[in-house]
Amino acid sequence: MELSIATLGDMTKNAQILFFKGLDAVVMAARNSGIFRVDNIPDHQGNTKEYSEIDLEEYAKKKKEGDQTVRAKVQQGYSKVGTLYRVALDIGVTYEMRHYNKYQEVVSRLTNLGSVAGKRMELDLSHRISFATVVSYVDMDGETVNTTCGDALQWAYTLHLLRGSASTFRNRLANNPVFSKGALEGMEQMIIENSLNQFGEKITIPYDILWSTDDPNTVNTIKEHLKSTASPDALNNGVINVNAGKYRHVILPRVATDATGAVDSTKAKYWGLASSLNSQAFLAVNEEPNLKTTSDNGANIDFSTGDWNYGVSSGYFIVTPGARSLAFSSGDAVA
Repeated sequence: MELSIATLGDMTKNAQILFFKGLDAVVMAARNSGIFRVDNIPDHQGNTKEYSEIDLEEYAKKKKEGDQTVRAKVQQGYSKVGTLYRVALDIGVTYEMRHYNKYQEVVSRLTNLGSVAGKRMELDLSHRISFATVVSYVDMDGETVNTTCGDALQWAYTLHLLRGSASTFRNRLANNPVFSKGALEGMEQMIIENSLNQFGEKITIPYDILWSTDDPNTVNTIKEHLKSTASPDALNNGVINVNAGKYRHVILPRVATDATGAVDSTKAKYWGLASSLNSQAFLAVNEEPNLKTTSDNGANIDFSTGDWNYGVSSGYFIVTPGARSLAFSSGDAVA
């Protein structure tokens, strides 16, 4: 079908459908992982929001007859402020494309446009894990992105601070082993010994996610340990696999990338555990990915070129006030 000015209205309607087709094709692995909590920010509420940890002491106290009940201690933890930013991209559909029988090229351009905002959101989320061992990185736009938690330390670290105690905790596994049965048990032990509230008391945090990059060896090894009907290390069939059903495996294909989204093989073996119930990582969204289309009255038609102009945009921020919901290993055997 040849596109002409007469079909502008239909093309505009189709553009929305094509946009959602493109957006739906994006695998939102990080956003839907459970590692991040999604917080919707309405309009007219400012461009910043603060997130903070607040802990109540872990145990009730004995009350003797006639005595006043002991007041519970409450400790605010560290806070982190996020600031909204927008990502956007525009594209033109030329007069020649519309009139010289290039309908498929038009469709392809709009479908591809529909995916770019969602992909950028996925990349930004994934890069919080990609760069979890440093305090900042410079993104593809040349902007410095702060990746610290509220204690001003990197997300994956060995000495995270507490506000109400001199104790510290770690969420980066010692010696950063590749995934294995022993490494998983080592990370579980680390979680047990380092799940502390702001008073330094031991608490219980349910970790239900086992996340990794898309490295085939890591992915397959995890599947063997989680889904095998027998322990992967057992010599005899019929041995119960203690890890069966214990975690939900989440594959994050954009973690092993550099700041521009290119392959970074040094991050290929990243893996860890996370808690969806107690997540302290937030994706705050003010503007979901959306398409700006050419209107029926031609408002977005370029007068000098005759191009139809389409654009996609989204507004959000990512912030990690605390580190207690993520356990991390870089898999490079570096202490």
